[in-house]
Amino acid sequence: MSEALKVGLLGVGAIGQILATALDAEPNRVALVAIADQDRFRAENVAARLKTRPAIVEIDELVRRSDLIIEAASQAALPEIVPRTLRAQKDLMVMSVGGLLEHEEWFAEAERQGCRIHIPSGAIAGLDGLRAAAMGRLSLVILTSRKPVAALRGARYVTEHRIDLDRLKEETVLFEGLPEEACRAFPSTSNVAASLRLAAGKSVEIRVRIIAVPGGSENVHEIQAVGDFGRFRVVLENVPSPSNPRTSRLAALSALATLEEIVR
Repeated sequence: MSEALKVGLLGVGAIGQILATALDAEPNRVALVAIADQDRFRAENVAARLKTRPAIVEIDELVRRSDLIIEAASQAALPEIVPRTLRAQKDLMVMSVGGLLEHEEWFAEAERQGCRIHIPSGAIAGLDGLRAAAMGRLSLVILTSRKPVAALRGARYVTEHRIDLDRLKEETVLFEGLPEEACRAFPSTSNVAASLRLAAGKSVEIRVRIIAVPGGSENVHEIQAVGDFGRFRVVLENVPSPSNPRTSRLAALSALATLEEIVR
């Protein structure tokens, strides 16, 4: 029997806790050896509920102990975890995909070091079709995201523009722009836009629209793509995580699917 893949988990928020529980269930294939989180008390609580009782460590020790590091923290954590992981020639799975945009040097460094940056599909489907379409002439991609008010509270764009979400009575377009702009404006909820950019490439026109839905309960993403292949439209109605309305359960499941491909 081959040795279990040693995994280190950075971040045990909504997605991180789902991943930790799933990893704990299959210690013979994948071993969760360490956890790092800026909230040590939260990390200790999560570890105490697991059979394998992973160590609570700082980032450098997390990298040292692991074969694969899974980032489930935030975009802000990437400048710290990505370079350290690549210098150690370890593989990395990134959930906060928006933080990868405008950092092409990380992918180049991963290639030089002989390691990989894994990017799960996250809260959407159809990325394989989008990558295929980009092999030809992909004219336009449009992402329309409809989000419950709870998923938008505290977002940088909402705060800076002093948008009173509680005053909204009907669906309201809050933002229209490029994926890169969406990632800066909504760093906690823009991973879908980033995934589309990474799949389609820098030269493709991608338009992002974010709509607040008072009384809404699902994160709904509609993707339209047009090119010389024809056109397609994909709609996902995602159930939010009970502990974090900004996070879709499908995002955590996509990380597990990616991990399954790695260890297969």
